[in-house]
Amino acid sequence: MVTVSDYKKRMTQEGEEFLVLILQGGVEAVRSKTTDKMYFTAKKCSVPTTFDEATCQSIIGTQFPGAIQKVPCDPYEYTLESGETMTLEHSWQYVDSTEEILEEHMIEDSEVI
Repeated sequence: MVTVSDYKKRMTQEGEEFLVLILQGGVEAVRSKTTDKMYFTAKKCSVPTTFDEATCQSIIGTQFPGAIQKVPCDPYEYTLESGETMTLEHSWQYVDSTEEILEEHMIEDSEVI
């Protein structure tokens, strides 16, 4: 399950404003590669929407089936709140569990039953 935790305004390359929902997954325990200590985190991602601000505000807290998964992408620079810059080669995307189940059980047209 994922939860709508917030919404943000974004701009297209053409300068048009649109809204994205900020989704957050469940709490996970992770071991730090630097300190080897455990800490808790939750994956987040943004998903574009056609909703207006009032609708986005009203659905904060709503839960949806699915998960936030790591997806490979072209390398890009990311700056942490501490000011440290790192190069990432992945992004986080919302995956609807219903779509995943359908894809796993779909039979190709060319397959014979």
